[in-house]
Amino acid sequence: MNETASSLSEPFLRLGATTITLGQAMAVGAVLFLLLACALVAALWRSAKAREQAAAEAAAQAREAGARMAAIVQSQAEMQGRIGAIAEVFGARQAELTQSIGQRLDAMTGRLGQTMSEQTKSTHESLAKLQERLAVIDTAQNNIQSLAGQVVQLQAILSNKQTRGAFGQARMEAIVADGLPMGGYEFQTTLSNGNRPDCLIHMPNGAPALAIDAKFPLEAWNAIRAAEGAEAQKMAAQAFRRDLEVHIRDISEKYLIQGETQDTAFMFVPSESVFAEIHEHFEAIVHRAHRARIVIVSPSLLMLSIQVIQAILKDARMREQAHLIQGEVVRLMEDVARVDERVRKLQTHFGQATKDIDDILISTAKVTRRGEKIEALEFGLPDAPDSAAGAAAKPDKHSVDSKTGQLRLRVVERDD
Repeated sequence: MNETASSLSEPFLRLGATTITLGQAMAVGAVLFLLLACALVAALWRSAKAREQAAAEAAAQAREAGARMAAIVQSQAEMQGRIGAIAEVFGARQAELTQSIGQRLDAMTGRLGQTMSEQTKSTHESLAKLQERLAVIDTAQNNIQSLAGQVVQLQAILSNKQTRGAFGQARMEAIVADGLPMGGYEFQTTLSNGNRPDCLIHMPNGAPALAIDAKFPLEAWNAIRAAEGAEAQKMAAQAFRRDLEVHIRDISEKYLIQGETQDTAFMFVPSESVFAEIHEHFEAIVHRAHRARIVIVSPSLLMLSIQVIQAILKDARMREQAHLIQGEVVRLMEDVARVDERVRKLQTHFGQATKDIDDILISTAKVTRRGEKIEALEFGLPDAPDSAAGAAAKPDKHSVDSKTGQLRLRVVERDD
């Protein structure tokens, strides 16, 4: 015992200045053990209680899960029913949609076919019109080619002096022949000096004839148009001016003959553009031609001059036929006098006929009045012999025949 007590009092642990004995350590260990045991018991109790609560909660959760599963099963059944209804609705709607889409596709196909047919028809019509226009274009192209060939021929004609003169001569002859009667002109006739103007127009009343020249120096004019550069154009213009002066002098010397031709002659230019260029850029030549009594005329001016000459010729012919017109007027006045005399006689006959008609009307008026008087008479039979005797004794306009019983009328003639 004592050994045990002494062993318990021996130091066991020193903490700083504090010494802990074995007994104290064991006492502390025992206390700690008790505390641990109490804590373990409390932990076990709490664990059991927790397990009970967990079991209760698990049961409650199981019950809630079952309820939830039942609700889910019920919801699933309802969902399946709704899904079936929706499927039926979707099926019906899909059938309607399919039918509607089919109808729309059929209508669209029909419209598309009609549109394509109309488009094809329109395309055919457009192609037909295009072919017609192409045919017109081909015709126009052929005409243009023909015209180009004619222009080339005209250029070839104008490039040759003889053919150019024939061309101007032809235009001048056409204008003169269209405006003047036959016999009023002559082409290529010979004058007394041996020269031959292109045309000679005979004037009325024995007046001298008018000479027309149709030869124009077109080579110099073409040289002006073909010249390149100011110097070349100037030289070509000088050559053209010189040729014109020579041509004007030749016309004045050859075709102006005193007493045989007019003191003025025409120089025919077969182009209006050339005529305008001459008057615009070569005014000195125009004045020189006027001083030489040469008139430069274009086709339009020549046509106007021919119309004036035609009017002069017509007036001259009217003057020549004036005595015939006067004779016809005298005979016309004689005819008018005879018509006046016969009308007066007819008026006399009409007057006599009017008087006779008036007399006839007077007689018919008398007959009418007498008829009215006869119609106004009152016819009655006598009642007594005395009355009959008195009626017989008294002159009256009517009486009755005693034998025949007929009424006899005695009309007293009276001249009204």
